[in-house]
Amino acid sequence: MNRRLSAADLARVAVFAGLIAALSLPGQFYLFGSSVPVTLQTLGVMLTGLLLGARLGALAVLVYLAIGAAGLPVFAGGAAGLGVFAGPTGGYLVGFAVGAFVIGLIVRLRRPFHPAVGFVAAVVGGIAVVYAIGVPVLAWRLDLDFGTALRTGATIFLPGDLLKAVLATVIASGVYRAYPALARDDVREAASSRT
Repeated sequence: MNRRLSAADLARVAVFAGLIAALSLPGQFYLFGSSVPVTLQTLGVMLTGLLLGARLGALAVLVYLAIGAAGLPVFAGGAAGLGVFAGPTGGYLVGFAVGAFVIGLIVRLRRPFHPAVGFVAAVVGGIAVVYAIGVPVLAWRLDLDFGTALRTGATIFLPGDLLKAVLATVIASGVYRAYPALARDDVREAASSRT
């Protein structure tokens, strides 16, 4: 079960950590006075879980979070440092790692990759799990009642996040078609983690 990471695994983790960071850079904006910015980070989290699986996907997100915590401006709006985790959006950042892990677990249930399962995985892990961790922290940090936090920290983002889930599924489907060895790598990882 204690499998060492290969050079290819480390490269994938680094690439996807960079992808999530890059998707936070196009800019951010706020909807209807929400304290949570709209970014493309969740698209990166969904792709990471869909393409890397549970273990490597969560690791890639943790590397991204560590880079931001260390002071590199990779969070939304160029934010950086440990203080971001204590802010109203800190729960969403933590939710990214858990969400990528859950996405990878769900996708592994059906091999080869199936778009319907991929979409469900992206919605459950990339939306439901991230909201389930992010919204309570938002309510706590801003002293909001849960209904207000849910409305301003989840409900208004749902249409865009569903669109990101569709886009992530389409991209992942294309990657799996173009690079079938990726699915074999994930199956091999699952087999080695059981031994």
